[in-house]
Order: sequence, then C-alpha cells, then structure tokens
Amino acid sequence: MGRMSFRGDAMKRTGMLALSGTLLLALTTGAHAAIEVFTCEPEWAALVEELGGGHVNTRSATTAQQDVHHIQARPSLIAGLRRADLLVCTGAGLEEGWLPVLQRRANNPLVQVGALGYLEVAEYVPLLDRPTRLDRSEGDIHPGGNPHVQLDPRNIGHIAKVVTERLAVIDPAHGDDYRTRFADFSRRWDEAIAQWQERARPLRGVAVVVHHNAWVYLEHWLGLEVVGTLEPKPGIPPSSSDLSRLLSQLEQRPASMVIRSAYQPARASEWLSQRTGMPAVLLPSTVGGTEAAQDLFGLFDDIIGRLLEAST
Repeated sequence: MGRMSFRGDAMKRTGMLALSGTLLLALTTGAHAAIEVFTCEPEWAALVEELGGGHVNTRSATTAQQDVHHIQARPSLIAGLRRADLLVCTGAGLEEGWLPVLQRRANNPLVQVGALGYLEVAEYVPLLDRPTRLDRSEGDIHPGGNPHVQLDPRNIGHIAKVVTERLAVIDPAHGDDYRTRFADFSRRWDEAIAQWQERARPLRGVAVVVHHNAWVYLEHWLGLEVVGTLEPKPGIPPSSSDLSRLLSQLEQRPASMVIRSAYQPARASEWLSQRTGMPAVLLPSTVGGTEAAQDLFGLFDDIIGRLLEAST
C-alpha cells in the first residue's frame, strides 16, 4: 500500500508540472531543435541518450572518476547548464554541496527547482537506508535515504518512464518517438535484468566489505551481505586504527572481497586485501567506471562479472 501511494504521488507531481509548463517549454525549445539535457551523473546522461536518441544532446556534470559529493561549479559547467532545457539529477541530497551554486550562477529559469526542466529522479523510487539519527558528526549522511539509486537496475526501469514523459512534454513534437524508444528500452532492460539475476544467483549471501556505503541498492538487489565498511563514518577516510579494528572484526566474520569505486583510492582496500587474502575489487558505480561499463547495459554486465570472478 505504501509503495503504491508513493508512486501515485510521484505521478501526480509529474502531471501537474507537465500541465503548467507545456506551453512555455514548447515555445522556448522549438519543435525541431534538439533538447539540451544536462545531467548531474553519467548514468542519467546514458539513460537520456537511450530514450532520446537524436532528439537530445546530453552532457554530464561529473564522470565516474569523480566523487559526486564534491564538485566545483566550473565555468564550463555553468555555461552548459545555462543552455539546458532539462536538468536531470539524482537528488536526495547527493548534489546539495554544488548544484544550487551551479543553478544560481547559470541563471536559467528552465532548470530551477520546481520548474518543468528540473528533475530529481530519487523522488520516483523508494529510498533505502534512511538514517535514524541526523547528526553531522556521523559523517556524510542523507536525511531522505541513500541516494545511490542507480545501482539497482529495477530503479532505472522506473526512472526511465519518468524521464520519457518529461522529454515528451518538453518536446511534444517528438513525444511518440520518445515513447517508442522507451518501450524498446524497457523490453531490452527487463530481459537484461532477468539474465543478470539468474547469472548472479551464486552471489546471494556472499559477505563483502565496502569502501563507502554506496552499494546498498546493489546489495539489496543481489542479496550480498555487507559485514564491514572501510570508512568509519560516511565520507570519512579510514585511519590506520580504523583499519586495524576492521581487521579484528573480520576475524569473527570473514568476507569474500573488499569493494571500492573507480574514484576512491585503492590504498585502504589493498591494505586489507594483503592482510586477509581476500581480493580487492574495483566496481564501476556508474557508466564509464571501467572500460567495459560504457553504457547502462555494460555497467551491470561488468559489475556482476567482476563480483563473480572475485567470489570464486
């Protein structure tokens, strides 16, 4: 019942934005010009490209080699956002340290909070790992829940529908094309999810250590069990004493591997790997995180392949 209500509220919000903004955006973007889409993260740029094809030009503010929590509002990003018809970000506080500055300096009314051209995708999926205590001394916490929703492909399927409808409202001349592309993407995506889940069956119950608590949606989807975190608190680099305590903890509950993202330093995970014998695994947390993860399908192909290789 709760999830149905959540999704219903999200659909109502989308509908109200669409009705209020259709005429303005249709006039300002033009019937035949490509839609300029600025995304905060590479996964949403990749999704927009799947859904928009030649009707969209995309740009991501970040790459897989950057910590999306800490980005500078560079002049090139300001110029890109100033030209945007649509801004697609994760939300849930992930970009709160830099996105408001970027929006203010770009001074583009189409992509301000509340405008039709502003889309936070985390509003349209249930968030996991909501903190019970809101205290900055606990590290980099997100009051609404963990924002790394892209690491469960089922979330991407839900978000694709929302992005499709937003594109169709902003660019009604190509609305049918967007919906046709969504139907094709949705079919291929559902087939891929089924294949990934079957392939990943051996991973259920596998114990892992993670560098940062960014993998909760992947863990939830695949049934991995996190038994330790390198960071003592979210966003706080581990000290030697933190790592020593974790090593002692793992003597009681061993893990099969230690996981980090492409932008995170390897030193701590390699230290733990050398002392336990478990492999240190770099996983792509977004598109571009590895050579094989060049689109959304490659992202999950590579994640599961690397996990299976490390677990054998």
